[in-house]
Amino acid sequence: MSPRAYIPDESAIRIKAVPRMLKQGKIGGKILIHRAIISSLEAKGEIGDLSGISGLNELRLACAEMGVDMEYVGDGLQAEKGGNMRQALSEMALALDASIVTCDPIMAKLAEALGAKVVYEAPDRILKLEEIFSGDVMSLHLKEGVPPRVKKGVPSKWFFEDLQDDPLSREDLEMIISQITQDVYASLGEEAFIEVSKPGATIMQLRDYRIVITRPPFSDGLEITIVRPILRRRLKDYNLPPRLIERLESGAEGIMIAGPPGMGKSTFAQALAEHYRSLNKVVKTIESPRDLQLPPDITQYSKSASKEGELHDVLLLSRPDYTIFDEMRDEDDFKVFIDLRLAGIGMVGVMHATNPIDAIQRVANKVDVGVLPSIVDTVIFMDGGTVSKIHTLEMTVKVPAGLRRGDLARPTVLVKNFMTGDVEYELYVFGERTFVVPMKRAASEGSDRNRALISKILARHVPEYDVDVDDEAVRLFIPSEYKRAYLKKCQSRILKLCKRLNLQLEVASD
Repeated sequence: MSPRAYIPDESAIRIKAVPRMLKQGKIGGKILIHRAIISSLEAKGEIGDLSGISGLNELRLACAEMGVDMEYVGDGLQAEKGGNMRQALSEMALALDASIVTCDPIMAKLAEALGAKVVYEAPDRILKLEEIFSGDVMSLHLKEGVPPRVKKGVPSKWFFEDLQDDPLSREDLEMIISQITQDVYASLGEEAFIEVSKPGATIMQLRDYRIVITRPPFSDGLEITIVRPILRRRLKDYNLPPRLIERLESGAEGIMIAGPPGMGKSTFAQALAEHYRSLNKVVKTIESPRDLQLPPDITQYSKSASKEGELHDVLLLSRPDYTIFDEMRDEDDFKVFIDLRLAGIGMVGVMHATNPIDAIQRVANKVDVGVLPSIVDTVIFMDGGTVSKIHTLEMTVKVPAGLRRGDLARPTVLVKNFMTGDVEYELYVFGERTFVVPMKRAASEGSDRNRALISKILARHVPEYDVDVDDEAVRLFIPSEYKRAYLKKCQSRILKLCKRLNLQLEVASD
């Protein structure tokens, strides 16, 4: 009678489960290694991931020590031809009446479904998330060659704390990944889902935990980051002014929530989403990854799992009252936000910004200034988990601050402090450039001095002109009938002056 044959998959080789099972007497007879696995281990080794090759070498030594035959079978080009590794191993096990040895729960379920014999080795539970994420722990950070550590505290007030002195090995992290994968697949579609699954990066959600796994060459080493939201707040917990609550409920439909990383933007967006839901509004979200903790009647769409244009089409057809976009990063994100807002859907965008005007400028640079308030009407700036600034945007036609000629009136966006009503910034187009002018800067002494120097050059040759100077630029308006005189007599001197003053020059005519 021929010895029993076992076919380990890559997961069992990578975390060195097969040598342990051989020495414990759980398996024996003959070990068959599919050449497609060798091809896969070789490809990973070429980009710096040698854990699989190390596991294969340890398996070979264990077989020699235990007197177990080890053979290489199958087509080594299987993986390169796009073949499904799990399917190939299952078919080989059926053909040879062998057993699959795996630490991969999907491999085990597939092989059993196809009728193959399976020896499933669940990973040791070396990571107990509930115990680690106790108290004020915000996130867990694991990387090979570095001691494990946690981030503790609250947004804007946190610190790192090492869990042990010894650094983690690649094998330690592979065991933890196997454990996480088992937990995720055990409740997939209920309490867990896989957001991104690529060779260099995997993003998963397990209950309240967002798990990010990166491998070389995407990262310089194997790394696991696990984040859990420690705050779940309601809108009333922010003690917002009643005027702002009224605006959010009935007046604001283009809302930006801005702030530096870790300042509580997503927590506030989550509270706002639940508040809109309590008002019987239809609320949906766009996330990448999906990590807002929301009730099941708020549908959460994944940007990373959608195809180009898919989110735009789905939201236009489903017509939610409000869509929460967490977080907006690239050009496509802004395009979706702008298109949906102009289509009449209430939008709430979350973005990184160091101050409120930076968030406004990122949108202003992508649209005509005249439609900006139709896209963004309210900006809420978060700092330290609280709402620190509130700005509103309004459109008017006026002579912008710093310009004096009445015929220079143009569409101007007023950025107002919501609590005081004071205008803090004006946005307008001069020439081909959009300018953002702080009201305090418009009256600075240095600008007055520079304006006088430029006026002295112009006055000798140009009977009519207008000049505005701030800390960044000189903006000239020259009537068309005097443009020739300006170019011939003044432009060269003004350019030299601007260069000496380190100011840009913008010239416009009627």
